[in-house]
Amino acid sequence: MEKEIYERLNNVFRDIFDDETIEVHPETTSDDIEDWDSLEHINLVVAVEQEFGMKFNMNEVTTMKNVGEMVEIIKKNMTK
Repeated sequence: MEKEIYERLNNVFRDIFDDETIEVHPETTSDDIEDWDSLEHINLVVAVEQEFGMKFNMNEVTTMKNVGEMVEIIKKNMTK
């Protein structure tokens, strides 16, 4: 399941940041992607929610430190 999540996230990140070379990993942060600022973070969160048919709560959005934490939240939501 985790491999599929990362593959789908790669597509979302590539679309949002318009960069086909992006490969996200558990430790990927906004420091690793040039255009990942606060505005793009909102667009990214919305796109991830749409891709996975879920909603992050505000606490999850504000405490996520890297893609690995995002994946853990997605996994929890997929098992509900």
